[in-house]
Amino acid sequence: MLGIKIGFLVAAFLPWVAAICAKAGGKGFDNNNPRPWLAGLTGWRARANAAQANAFEALPFFYAAVLISLWSGADAQRVESLMIAWLVLRVVYLLMYLLGKGALRSLVWFLALAVNIWILFLPVLIT
Repeated sequence: MLGIKIGFLVAAFLPWVAAICAKAGGKGFDNNNPRPWLAGLTGWRARANAAQANAFEALPFFYAAVLISLWSGADAQRVESLMIAWLVLRVVYLLMYLLGKGALRSLVWFLALAVNIWILFLPVLIT
């Protein structure tokens, strides 16, 4: 179960990684009033900010899928393996976002969604 807890923690930090990418080294960043600055971003920093928002949006479904799967009796090791797959896909998703690879980013997003659905239905698929 430690792996699952670590997976939850890593997932929680993914949006912050994207936020740091958007903000670190940016000229004129005002931490007292960051949202107007973030709204004016362009290029890879704007994509990093968008990736941050998407990462936050993905968390509730991921957390719910894992918890429901475990609660429904899924094997914890299988859940953990799928969590790792989801986390790897989400890191690749962030990289594709930063690099401006829209088509690949969308494909990776879809794969991560499919893994999330797999996690959710794991107890049903195994019985």
